[in-house]
Amino acid sequence: MGLLDQINSPKDLKAVPREALTQLAQEVREKILAVIADKGGHLGASLGAVELAIALHAVFDPPQDRLVWDTGHQAYPHKLLTGRRDLFHTLRQYQGISGFLSRAESPYDTFGAGHAGTAISAALGMVEARDHQEGKYHVVAIIGDGAMTAGMAYEALNHAGALRRNMIVVLNDNEMSISKNVGAISAYLARIITGPLYTKVRNETAELLKNIPKIGRPMLKAARRAEESVKGLITPGLLFEEMGFRYIGPIDGHRLDHLLTTFENVKQLEGPLLVHLITKKGKGYAPAEGDPAGFHGTAAFDLSTGVAKKKSSAPSYTGIFAKQLIALAKEDRRIVAITAAMPEGTGLSKFAKEFPDRFYDVGIAEQHAVTLAAGMAADGLRPVVAIYSTFLQRAFDQIVHDVALQNLPVVFCLDRAGLVGEDGPTHNGVFDIAYLKGIPNMVLMAPKDENELQQMLATAVKHPGPSAIRYPRGEAVGVPLEEPAMPLQIGKGELLRGDLTTDGLENEAAAREIDVALVALGNMVYPSLAAAALLEREGVSVAVVNARFIKPIDRDLLVSIAHRCRRIVTVEEHVLAGGFGESVLALLEEEKGTGRIPAVDVRRIGLPDQFVEHGAQRILREKLGLDAERIAASVLDFVKLGIVASPQNEDRAIRLGK
Repeated sequence: MGLLDQINSPKDLKAVPREALTQLAQEVREKILAVIADKGGHLGASLGAVELAIALHAVFDPPQDRLVWDTGHQAYPHKLLTGRRDLFHTLRQYQGISGFLSRAESPYDTFGAGHAGTAISAALGMVEARDHQEGKYHVVAIIGDGAMTAGMAYEALNHAGALRRNMIVVLNDNEMSISKNVGAISAYLARIITGPLYTKVRNETAELLKNIPKIGRPMLKAARRAEESVKGLITPGLLFEEMGFRYIGPIDGHRLDHLLTTFENVKQLEGPLLVHLITKKGKGYAPAEGDPAGFHGTAAFDLSTGVAKKKSSAPSYTGIFAKQLIALAKEDRRIVAITAAMPEGTGLSKFAKEFPDRFYDVGIAEQHAVTLAAGMAADGLRPVVAIYSTFLQRAFDQIVHDVALQNLPVVFCLDRAGLVGEDGPTHNGVFDIAYLKGIPNMVLMAPKDENELQQMLATAVKHPGPSAIRYPRGEAVGVPLEEPAMPLQIGKGELLRGDLTTDGLENEAAAREIDVALVALGNMVYPSLAAAALLEREGVSVAVVNARFIKPIDRDLLVSIAHRCRRIVTVEEHVLAGGFGESVLALLEEEKGTGRIPAVDVRRIGLPDQFVEHGAQRILREKLGLDAERIAASVLDFVKLGIVASPQNEDRAIRLGK
């Protein structure tokens, strides 16, 4: 039995001899590698944080002491050390443990997070709660260097420095290199300046100087400046000192002896403290060390080679977006591309290679990204902002105030719209329609396939105002791509199945010969077409419409549908509250009030008013009623020809035409 097999809580870890902790670190790495190679996940950052997690749990006393991990990319070792070892193989799987931090999952996850930059703010909140309630525990925020590009992190540092409360921030820096000489000196100094003797002398000297009349305080200031100058020669800590933090480091984050001594010393100090660690992303696995970006988040791979197990020949929506943007940029020099620390994830790394002087990665600063784009658009450029749907939420005010209010031609490309799968509720892009469609001047669209995506991108870059395109994660449909892609007529949908003409029909009753119309959006169009085929086998006549545009919605097409169909079903991979279906309902209600259309029954199919857990996209769509068979079953119930099929009642779902 290995050391890791004996650890079910940090209490068990504390019983492990210090000299055996290096072996424990190796076992933790092996466990992470085995599971992520099989299931996929965020590998590099967690491999780099193994010694850090061990040291923190060995020195502090969680969950009484609060360890606040930023995002969760670096928290897999933390999960293994806090009672989830035997469940670790279920990581990111449906009904398994989360790939991020989750308060509902474990008392050791003190604050849930999947978005970067929240840890210091949350930790400071806990510090204030502790002090208001006269608590005695430690609060430690662990933030990666990538998350330090988030403006929110500096807002929190500034506030914490001003409050002067007892708290510890650990900066896990896995991007900087550190030479042996500088590393040795810095590690030595870190141990010295956090030790009790240095602290005692420092504090007593300060008190002595303060009490010398007239010249004491100037001498103290001079001494502090001298101390900062010496530290500044070999450390990057002056910024943090100026913000009110006592800076400690940089320290080799893979030397357990240095980490343990430093954290034990830091526990005894008062005030806001920042401990700067240098770690290596992907530590201990050569392919990840050599390609840290590629192994940040990875699919299943061959552990012996690092090569992905499954390579699809089908293009991804992300890849098609990147290819089309490059083609458009070759024709229009005004086009520039912006992302927020996700060049690989959004596909813009390819654009950056083609046009390095027209590409901007602003770090985890979505607010800045949007206003930067607004400034560019105001002076004649055509900025394309590619950000995951879930992350664009962070820049809502900038979209309203800086872009839409001024009607500036900024294109928002919302990758990962809809259910993203294994990353779960923090990453599902299921709120973007609700937060964008109510903004004046905004054009909002969703493609049914990759060809329509490139058409929409061509449409957006020519549009004189703001626009947004939402498209899903994963493989595209595999349809032929037109070259060049032609812009679409804004606000016009597409009838894919059924005949809506009323020419030659004598009256309204005769015209109503289609049982139901499916008005589908984006990646729900093809499942709706498949559902229509199943329904036809059951004698249900079905029209299918590709909505294309959420805003402006195709009013004329919906009016035509209402004249031919007594029932309309909307289908979207978005929450129903504030979604596309609500827009259809509102339009039909308006038209009914004017007398232009007869009464129409409407059913909306979409996501419920709850956060959707992690799991494979296929499984989630099936459970939530968004696959072809369950769409068909829901429609069949709607036209009173069958039984109710719902995600909550799986045993009653039927397979039509089988």
